[in-house]
Amino acid sequence: MQRLPEYLKRPIIDTEKTKTVRKILKEKCLNTVCEGARCPNKNECYTRNTATFLIMGNICTRNCRYCNITTSKPEPLDLDEPRHIAEAIKDLNLKYAVITSVTRDDLKDGGAEHFSNCIKEIRKICDAKIEILTPDFRSKYSLNDIEKVLTKKEFQPLNTIINAKPDVFNHNIETVERLFITARPQGNYKLSLNELKYVKENSNIITKSGLMVGLGESQEEIEQTLYDLKKVGTDIITIGQYIQPSKLHLDVAKFYTLEEFESLKKLASKIGFKNYQIGPLVRSSYKAVTIWQNTAN
Repeated sequence: MQRLPEYLKRPIIDTEKTKTVRKILKEKCLNTVCEGARCPNKNECYTRNTATFLIMGNICTRNCRYCNITTSKPEPLDLDEPRHIAEAIKDLNLKYAVITSVTRDDLKDGGAEHFSNCIKEIRKICDAKIEILTPDFRSKYSLNDIEKVLTKKEFQPLNTIINAKPDVFNHNIETVERLFITARPQGNYKLSLNELKYVKENSNIITKSGLMVGLGESQEEIEQTLYDLKKVGTDIITIGQYIQPSKLHLDVAKFYTLEEFESLKKLASKIGFKNYQIGPLVRSSYKAVTIWQNTAN
């Protein structure tokens, strides 16, 4: 593994300042992507009494080669989890909550109903704004089947999400199209774009997507990806540096400099994005409330 540049290093967790979040997560038996994906911003977020909740377990049915979450046969859904998520958000007094999940290709709807149940439970006891970061819900569908139902506006998993009315629908493109076969072999670039388009065209929900840099993409490919995201109506984008979780994961092809991240901000603005978070340590839910406020206003 390559040595991290200084600007990508974060301080060690201060257990005293993060104990409130850790205590509530333990009491409610909840997972976070902060832990599962080894997010470098965990310390900062926990000290601010916030976290990105990871639902439907901590075992994924896919094996994306950049991700630290375990791949295996997942456990059955915890039907009490939506209520526990809502209670944790209330206990933390969160005004903005981000919920993501592992991919559950073992479930017929990919877990869309479970996302919906989480949103419903939060609405019962909290007035927090809700951002969901979802997988592609491909589940039992073939790509041809999805193409047909998307065209007919009959893709039930996304209809379930739309009917639940989250404030923000986030689905990450993650990387440029050429690198999907390497980084996301079970995903599909055009499918991800079409799902963002589907939500945008069939609701008033703010849409969001993000990608990593440092996997071997070219500047032209980044630009094309941003154009593609803009074309399907994506409202918010995030771009951050890929950091190799372990020696078993994809190598870092390049560490982008701070100056190069500034150039990416200019590129996003040139393409027409008004709302974005771009920087070395930016992740999908990093300072999500701030960028949502800018977009909503």
